[in-house]
Amino acid sequence: MLNIWIVARRELSAYFTSPLAYVFIVIFLALAGGLTFFFGQWLERGQADLQVFFVYHPYLYLFLIPAVGMRLWAEERKSGTIEFLLTLPVTTGQIVIGKFLAAWVFAGIALALTFPMWITVNMLGQPDNGVILAAYIGSWLMAGGFLALSACVSAMTKNQVIAFVLASALCFVFMMSGVEIIQSFFRAWTPQTFVDSISELSFLTNFGEVSQGVIDIRDLVFFFSVIGIALFVNTAIVEAKKGV
Repeated sequence: MLNIWIVARRELSAYFTSPLAYVFIVIFLALAGGLTFFFGQWLERGQADLQVFFVYHPYLYLFLIPAVGMRLWAEERKSGTIEFLLTLPVTTGQIVIGKFLAAWVFAGIALALTFPMWITVNMLGQPDNGVILAAYIGSWLMAGGFLALSACVSAMTKNQVIAFVLASALCFVFMMSGVEIIQSFFRAWTPQTFVDSISELSFLTNFGEVSQGVIDIRDLVFFFSVIGIALFVNTAIVEAKKGV
């Protein structure tokens, strides 16, 4: 745990020594607020909740989280610092987890900075704060899932642009697997059991339940399973590409 903490602290501090962190946070806050107020017409709805605010998070993460994850390994490989990193007295798994946790905490900081929305809705009405808290937790878990998938893709290439495009595509598949148009494609030639399994992999489905205030153990298992499997694959990719 100490090694993981050292790696995570190093990576997290690196975010805030470059303009990347501040650009990401400003863009995220601007888009989240703009979509909520203008497209979601939050004030015009006259309801004391943040449902409209959270409904856009999957689509924001679809592009913003891969933008964070694309540099986790691609930049290290392109600059050649990955060789130095892998010679440190830490295991590859510890480095993978540390880098992921740093990026996940960074995403959590950006999400936490939307707290004025929570304060505002309490000033305007009497919302169910338990539902809002659950939605924040679900949003952070979803960001972690997208980030773990993006880190896997980043470990496969030295090109950050390619990593971003492929990570966005992979996240899109996981996000939309519960949509009818995707299910209808598989329903035509696969058993219904397989179609139901594909639906369960949808980020939209699992986040939608949590954002309604229902924290089901199955949703938690889903997000942590995605993160765990993706980090395991990430470790395997980094090990396989040592010296390449």
